[in-house]
Amino acid sequence: MNDKIYDYDPAAALESEQAIAVFLADALETGDSAYIARAMGVVARAKGMTELARETGLSREQLYRSFSEQGNPTLKTMLAVMRALGVDLTARPHEEPAA
Repeated sequence: MNDKIYDYDPAAALESEQAIAVFLADALETGDSAYIARAMGVVARAKGMTELARETGLSREQLYRSFSEQGNPTLKTMLAVMRALGVDLTARPHEEPAA
C-alpha cells in the first residue's frame, strides 16, 4: 500500500500568459489581499524568481517577501510584476452576488 501523499504545486500548471491571467483573475475576484499576494507568489515561482527579479529590477528577496503569506506588496511592485508576467490589471464595475 502506498501511503505517500504528493504536494500539488499550482505553479507547474501556469505555463502560458493565458493560464497566468486566469489564475490571477480568480485570485483578484476574492478581494482577499493575503490570498492575492500568495497567488502572485505562485505565479512568480512559475515564471522564475531570478528571471522576474531581472525583468522588474526588484531583488529576489523583495519578491519573496512581498508575495509571501504575510506579504503586502505595493501597487508599484504589483504592476511591475504583472507587466513582466505579460498580464494587465484591469477594472470593471463591481457586481453584487445574486441573492
